[in-house]
Amino acid sequence: MTEGGRAQQREQTRRALLRESRRLFATRGYGAVGLSEIVRAVGVTKGALYHQFDSKADLFRAVLEQVQQEVARRVAAVADEQQDPWAQLTAGCQEFLTASTDPDIQRIMLVDGPAVLGWREWRELDEAASARHLAEELGALIEDGTITPQPVAPLTHLLSGAMNEAALWLATSENPADLTDTRAALAQMLEALRVRP
Repeated sequence: MTEGGRAQQREQTRRALLRESRRLFATRGYGAVGLSEIVRAVGVTKGALYHQFDSKADLFRAVLEQVQQEVARRVAAVADEQQDPWAQLTAGCQEFLTASTDPDIQRIMLVDGPAVLGWREWRELDEAASARHLAEELGALIEDGTITPQPVAPLTHLLSGAMNEAALWLATSENPADLTDTRAALAQMLEALRVRP
């Protein structure tokens, strides 16, 4: 087999490991899934897995990064549909809330993510995937006078924390109206940040 063929095979194995791990972690949770189950689902050896990832936690980290990037792309796509910077912020925040209420995403991104990797590493990944964009949007809106002047970092963390907590709460809710009510509350919370003309 040529080097190009081996590289392609390694990449296919990596994608398959990520796909099956994501499915298993999402449906059963990190703690309930063993490496033997993952390699069996993919049809490879543990050696093939260890060629790609150092450990189960390393594999989970890659899955979490994939999920966070997917959510960030969804948020950016919805925000980019808007022309006005304020509408971009509000549409992006609403989409983050909607995207993160998907049970598979919640379990990986909001429940197991901080528990498996630790709060600090989880926050660093979150920062890289979406919090940085939120901070940039808030900073631009403060600079143009749409939002009351204030430090960006605390506002970013407060808003991000509120949305993450709301998504976790919605995961346990059995009332379909709770998502609508939460979206309305988020809209009011964001509106309170705006400078009144």
